[in-house]
This record gives sequence, structure tokens and C-alpha cells, in this order.
Amino acid sequence: MTDTRHAPPPAPRPIPEYDVSAGPFSHLAAERDRLAALRWRHFDAEQVGTTLGAQISGVDLTRPLAGAVFDELRTALHEYKVLFFRDQPMSADAHAALARQFGPLEVHPLLPANSAESALARFQKDANVSGYENAWHHDVTWRPEPSILAILHAIEVPPIGGDTLFADMYAAYDSLDDETKAEIDRLDAAHDFTYYLRGLVPDEKIAELQAAHPPVTHPVVCTHPITGRRHLYVNRMFVSHIAGYPHDTGRALLDRLCRTADAPEHQVRFRWAPDSVAIWDNRAVQHYAASGYWPHTRIMERASVTGPVPCR
Repeated sequence: MTDTRHAPPPAPRPIPEYDVSAGPFSHLAAERDRLAALRWRHFDAEQVGTTLGAQISGVDLTRPLAGAVFDELRTALHEYKVLFFRDQPMSADAHAALARQFGPLEVHPLLPANSAESALARFQKDANVSGYENAWHHDVTWRPEPSILAILHAIEVPPIGGDTLFADMYAAYDSLDDETKAEIDRLDAAHDFTYYLRGLVPDEKIAELQAAHPPVTHPVVCTHPITGRRHLYVNRMFVSHIAGYPHDTGRALLDRLCRTADAPEHQVRFRWAPDSVAIWDNRAVQHYAASGYWPHTRIMERASVTGPVPCR
């Protein structure tokens, strides 16, 4: 049997001139219609995106969820990929308790935390601290075990702007041609926390951060452990290169793959209000925090849940 572990990468294929947004997006129709037909026993769900996103009503997140309600809500999350809630004045304790129902909590090694609950990462932006999360990404893919789920609670929101966009990475993968899928299904990508910081902070700080949080590799395409569906797992913020590919070849491929998140047909956008909550599957979707609200204040708190490592 031929040993292909160290085989050179195939010759690069030309990148198609057409953009991913061209065409009828027929790959979305079946999933769109399947989600539209779903009904739930313990709450109501209004589908708000083509293949992702539902606004949930009839659930009180400020109190512990009964087992049957939680189980159905978790099922809905895996169907819609991101769930939205209004008027949920959760305390820090209630926020963390809700997240713990999904699994062990991640403590972010770099972000400031809520003073009463260390597992809640606090994002506070104002005239002195502007937003920098305005790039498509999965959270913390630079960690060996990235978070699998996040719960974001709006504490204070600007009068205009500050929305969060989400992109369906199942649909992104499904939009690719078979030849591209065959190429990327066996590839790994390097995820580096410092990648998006280069040019923004001194080289000495980059070296310090890399020493504390070395780059890791994850598959370019992963299989979701619950749904069994394939999804893209690369993003513009943290992925530096394709393992084993020449730099320019890998970057061209990454750019093409990342453009799949740019198609509005793959997206849903959420306008925040105080005490709005979003729960998303950090494997199935990427998100983008729109930063057009400076100098106004935007304060959010996030609980993240750890889980199995990304795998093919």
C-alpha cells in the first residue's frame, strides 16, 4: 500500500472567476423547507433565516429549565444552529447555570470576566475601547479544544448598530463543488490566536502570546458529532495557513472557502436589545460582530461550553 501521509499537495486548481453568491442557491431549498415544517411542544420558534436562526418565545431563561424543556431546546439548537430570545433579564448566576446545563464551562484565558462569575467573558466597548470582532470567525479555534456552544447576553446596547451576524457553515460546505470538497476533506488548517493581531500590536507581544497559546491544527472540514453533517471549519480571523500547502496556494484556497460565509443567503442578522440572548452552535456557525456603533457603549457577556475536539 502506498504511504500518502507525506505526499506533496496536488497542483493548485485555478480559482473560479464566479463568486459563491452567484446562482440560484438551490442547495438551500430542502433545509429551508424542512426547518419551516418543524413544530415544538414546549415553546414557539419563528424561523428568521433561510437555513439558520429562530426566535424562541415561551421560555424563561432566568430560571432553571425543566428537563423536557431543556432537551427540546437543545434539539432546536442543533436544527436552527442559533436561537434568539428577547426580554431575558438573566443574572450572572442564571446565565452560568443555563450554560452548565449544556456542559462544562470554558474560562477564557485572555478576556476580562464578570466580577461575580469568572466563567462569563465580558465584552465592554465604548469611546475608549472600540470593537474588533468584525470578522467572520468561530470562537477560540486557536485552542486545542475550542468551545462548542456560546450564550451571549446583551447588558447594554448602542442606539444604532452593534448587530451580530451568523453564517451557516453546513450550507457553506454544501455550496462547494464536488471537486473542491474532495480536495479539502483531507486537509488541516493552522489556527493562530495572533494571526489577526499582526500589524496591530508589537512583535514582542505577538511572540509572548504565541508562547502562551501556540498555534494548533484542526480539519478544514469537520463532521458534527450530533447531527453528522459536514461543515467548514476555517475562518478569516484565526486561520493562518493550510498545512502542507505553499503559502500563496493555501491562502487562495482559504480566501475562496471563507467567501462562502459572505453570501447573505447563508446568513442571519440579529438586532440586539437589552436582555436579548443568543445561543449558537460554535461548530455549525460563524459569527461577525458589526462594529459601526462607536463611540456608543455596548456591553455583552458570554458563557461558552467546552466539548469534543473538532474531527473529520
